[in-house]
Amino acid sequence: MATSTPAIIKLCSLLLLLVLVWGVFEQPKTCEGGESFACNPKDAATKDLPFCRATLPVQDRVRDLLGRLTLQEKVKLLVNTALPVPRLGIKGYEWWSEALHGVSNVGPGTRFGGVFPGATSFPQVITTAASFNASLWEAIGRVVSDEARAMYNGGVAGLTYWSPNVNILRDPRWGRAQETPGEDPTVVGRYAASYVRGLQGDDGNRLKVAACCKHFTAYDLDNWNGVDRFHFNARVSKQDMEDTFDVPFRMCVKEGKVASVMCSYNQVNGVPTCADPNLLKKTVRGAWRLDGYIVSDCDSVGVFYNSQHYTSTPEEAAADAIKAGLDLDCGPFLAVHSEEAVNKGLLKEVDINNALVNTVTVQMRLGMFDGDRGFYARLGPKDVCSPPHQDLALEAAEQGIVLLKNHGPSLPLSTHRHRTVAVIGPNSDVTLTMIGNYAGVACGYTTPLQGLGNFARTIHRKGCADVACANDTLFEAAIDASREADASVLVMGLDQSIEAEFRDRAGLLLPGRQQDLISKVAAASKGPTILVLMSGGSIDVSFANNDPRIAGIVWAGYPGQAGGAAIARVLFGVTNPGGKLPMTWYPEEYLNNLAMTSMDMRSSPSKGYPGRTYRFYRGPVVYPFGHGLSYTKFVLSIAAGTAPTVVGIQLDGRHRASQNTTATIDSDNVKAIRVTHAKCNRVSVGFDVDVRNVGNRDGSHALLVFSTPPAQDWAPHKQLVTFEKVYVPARAQRRVRINIHVCKSLSVVDRFGIRRIPMGQHNLHIGDLMHSISLKPASSLGLGVIKS
Repeated sequence: MATSTPAIIKLCSLLLLLVLVWGVFEQPKTCEGGESFACNPKDAATKDLPFCRATLPVQDRVRDLLGRLTLQEKVKLLVNTALPVPRLGIKGYEWWSEALHGVSNVGPGTRFGGVFPGATSFPQVITTAASFNASLWEAIGRVVSDEARAMYNGGVAGLTYWSPNVNILRDPRWGRAQETPGEDPTVVGRYAASYVRGLQGDDGNRLKVAACCKHFTAYDLDNWNGVDRFHFNARVSKQDMEDTFDVPFRMCVKEGKVASVMCSYNQVNGVPTCADPNLLKKTVRGAWRLDGYIVSDCDSVGVFYNSQHYTSTPEEAAADAIKAGLDLDCGPFLAVHSEEAVNKGLLKEVDINNALVNTVTVQMRLGMFDGDRGFYARLGPKDVCSPPHQDLALEAAEQGIVLLKNHGPSLPLSTHRHRTVAVIGPNSDVTLTMIGNYAGVACGYTTPLQGLGNFARTIHRKGCADVACANDTLFEAAIDASREADASVLVMGLDQSIEAEFRDRAGLLLPGRQQDLISKVAAASKGPTILVLMSGGSIDVSFANNDPRIAGIVWAGYPGQAGGAAIARVLFGVTNPGGKLPMTWYPEEYLNNLAMTSMDMRSSPSKGYPGRTYRFYRGPVVYPFGHGLSYTKFVLSIAAGTAPTVVGIQLDGRHRASQNTTATIDSDNVKAIRVTHAKCNRVSVGFDVDVRNVGNRDGSHALLVFSTPPAQDWAPHKQLVTFEKVYVPARAQRRVRINIHVCKSLSVVDRFGIRRIPMGQHNLHIGDLMHSISLKPASSLGLGVIKS
């Protein structure tokens, strides 16, 4: 997929290819506002055909439609710009729309203008992920799908949205870090399932819109040190695939019931993902039972033919992709070459039918063959950028802001003591920067300068012309402003010129002379100096963390259209920050001799390889995963008598303790039980945690529960097993129920990619608390499932 400058280049090249190659076909006429995509009740020739009868089972309607299509018509439906079938009353359809954090106009399926000048632009995903609030993620999805349906009703958007991005943030330099929910597979997977449920609705088999989890799989490099995503072969072990890269996609399909999965540009272990039947047909559709379609990233089939030279002829590439399980091509490749692949005997027409069954079924679940707009016909312009939707964008930004440092404490600022604020920095009065990439046209903006202006008189000096901060020309004016003001707020960081699709970072330090400006302002400032950072990826700000003259540091990510208001409300204490980092902030030295192309997650001390993410990296950090401060203090305790100390794991009856079941032959000394051999639906751990707010401010606390498994050289040294967000008024207490699915959350993956439940002591860490649970084979206890 594409965005920003690379997006324009890529989209232009794609459009050029369409003009050159696609011209042999009639260009699609898409449905305008008020028109039916198909089965128009005013069309006497088609309205009574079986595929138009909404009362019939979907599979019968799909079968009827495909039986009426010629091969030439079928191949034109294999691509994102699907052409019309006029004789059957079916209009053209553009499958490519985006809704990463609001309805976007990145894809050609959506356009703004007229009665739809914009749509609610929520914070970038990495920021929203910092809330650790799954109900918020689903609520955002509901709002985005309301606005998408409204725009579809107005004839300016589609119903198939290729979002969210659920790739793991493996390397902090990745330019698309901003699009992801972070580095932890559990967080990313839960985000995926929550956001997808919000987008797709809860009306049984019907879809409000069709979401898509992307990019499958092991895709987290765009353009680094001469290696780009179009040529990269990700060498991934079975172990890392099972316990890291697959997890979010599996949760998205199995728990979120997503209607689509997108395969990526890269190869995995020598095979393009979009041509790999083990990934697509065997795993996504077979093991996970995807109820939907599989789509390529844009021109991926052309990429593995033209750039990776995976096949000798284009017809072989088309055949390989479709037979591997690809249903839809973003790009013209399959429409151009699939018919000839059939003629050459490389592909059968039934293979094309199987692909179309999946895409047309999704369209029918969306109601596109029902002849009207259906239940969602009521949605229109009044439902886009509505006050409640914009209020949620502000709330999401507030929940995602992370307080990294509060020396003194110096925050929150006071409207009585800090009546004049120097607002400094290249991101101090930005608009587009706040919405990041894959954004649309926002309803409106509140910049940091405008937000702070609601609380104090501001003196605005940029200090740097842009985030590149190439010189100190503007430093003096900024330093003078800090001497005059009661407080100084520096809004610094990154933007899409530094990190973006097809633009990975070279390092983790602030660009140019930003650090120099920050230190000089802090040294001169009359009042407290607060550093606000906008970025998607982590930044090494060790200098600021260690500088006592910098009183506070706040990370705002890319906070969306209301970002400036949210930042100001946090700094002045209207909102108590409760966000926590969804990724590790590494020092610059972490990158020494660490290639982005090295996919191994686990460390190798003998090779000097540090490992990746908090689960496998033990070295120094600037801020750890899960770090985040508050203006109040929370005290946690496990409610007496609620937490078990011993849990028995019962086998499913078909297996006995053996070498295949366990990690050792000796059944009296079982080390680990295969998850597939355990009665997983019978084993869970539940207990209550009391969260007490002992401070004077209301606040929300993200309760993160980590597990340290028994010592195994192939296990993570800790992993997040669950999390809950709880709001607690000042001087009050709330009880939170924690449920841990043992097979899913306390299992680890061995070197062969087999998920096992380690027997022995598992230590659960909740803040400063630790509770130990011993897992044992139920047979060794002489009982079934034990909880004591």
